[in-house]
Amino acid sequence: MSKIDPFGSFSATIDGRLVETSGSLPVINPATGDVFAQAPDCEAAHLDEAVAAAQRAFVSWKDVPTDERNAMLRAIAVRIREEIEPLAMLLTREQGKPLDQARLEIETAARWFASYAEQDLPVKEHVEPDGRIGEIRRVPIGVVGAIVPWNFPVQLAAWKLAPALKAGNTVVAKPSPFTPLTTLKLGELLLDLLPPGVLNIIAGRDHLGPLMSEHSDIGKISFTGSTATGKAVMRGAATNLKRITLELGGNDPAIVLADANVDDVAERLFWGAFRNCGQICIAAKRIYVHDDIYDAFAAKMVELARANPPGPGDRPDARIGPVQNHMQFERVKDMIVQARADGLHFLTEPGDMTGPGYFIAPTLIDNPPDDSQVVSEEPFGPLLPLLRFDDVEDAIRRANDSIYGLTASVWCADIEQAAAIGRRLEAGTVWLNTIHGMTPTLPFAGHKQSGIGVENSEEGLLEYTNVQVLVRHG
Repeated sequence: MSKIDPFGSFSATIDGRLVETSGSLPVINPATGDVFAQAPDCEAAHLDEAVAAAQRAFVSWKDVPTDERNAMLRAIAVRIREEIEPLAMLLTREQGKPLDQARLEIETAARWFASYAEQDLPVKEHVEPDGRIGEIRRVPIGVVGAIVPWNFPVQLAAWKLAPALKAGNTVVAKPSPFTPLTTLKLGELLLDLLPPGVLNIIAGRDHLGPLMSEHSDIGKISFTGSTATGKAVMRGAATNLKRITLELGGNDPAIVLADANVDDVAERLFWGAFRNCGQICIAAKRIYVHDDIYDAFAAKMVELARANPPGPGDRPDARIGPVQNHMQFERVKDMIVQARADGLHFLTEPGDMTGPGYFIAPTLIDNPPDDSQVVSEEPFGPLLPLLRFDDVEDAIRRANDSIYGLTASVWCADIEQAAAIGRRLEAGTVWLNTIHGMTPTLPFAGHKQSGIGVENSEEGLLEYTNVQVLVRHG
């Protein structure tokens, strides 16, 4: 029997107990546009209470032996896997993604906790020429504030919670007000697995984010979201020189060479662009295709778009759900309107965008100018430009012509040529003949305005620590 009711009441988790609030936050099903649940609407006093609880818990949590913390992380992974079905049902209802993708997200979150149970913080020894010995250790920071977006609310929460807890920090997590429910249920689900105050989960409107960024007793903020909001987080964190990890926007290019297998690459890039309705920071958002195969590639993408219309995520045949929220829905619609006003050629149409629900069909734009909005800005939705090139040097230059540098991909039958191109792309991760291969043991970091800091792997774990050096005479 499930330990949680995915459609029951929802509470914040503070200091090892469920906390109700006087105000509530309506949560909308993006497939219908209707409110289906109410989340707690926490205020500044709830945040202060959660931070104080995390501070108290940190005193003892930081000294819990690593083996014991590892055991708790493994137990968390087991507990999440036991509850995949109810959590996935709730995630689909609030986020919109198809149920099989929701199940995968919950399983991925469990995998992150299990993986960090096997990763160790390094201890190094350095000997100076005069014989002094330095022991270089990593120690926890204190209270971590985790601010999580709406596109992958459970998976991206795990990206933050697992390494933060493993390193010996305590956490106050805030999910997006658009998708708070599954994360709140996660807090409820883990109440008996962690000491009180180690993990606190609050929900509320957007004003909570700045309060967390500026809070004097939070030692680190880990934020995933837009570059504009990331800059605001950085300004707030400067008030007490918080440590920060910012995973921000991207306008990720793909370069498809003339020798690529058109059918195979088009299908993989279609899903690389339109999975989760295009609402992925690492989605392929600009696809540069060699002129020799452009027409065949575009025809295959059109075929795939027409074969995969959007639908409610709980429908068995759904592979693309709705845009998650009305604000983002209107942004993508505005970009489509602008593309029409600019006289751009649509290879596929967005369909009926009048509702109910926030549905936009996969929309392909044929070779727009590089300075058009659909090329220069991140749509974060099911809108994708296909762009011609006939010179690889030109494709590399155009791919790098962006304020962002999150990910990129290169598709070429000659893997050495693909690697040579990939090394010249200004992005933190470059995939060669593949896409979206994220793991808990590979570092993930953005260049330029795509972020600061690293997530995942040992490098990501170290982001949740301070360096301490013990020096002694040999």
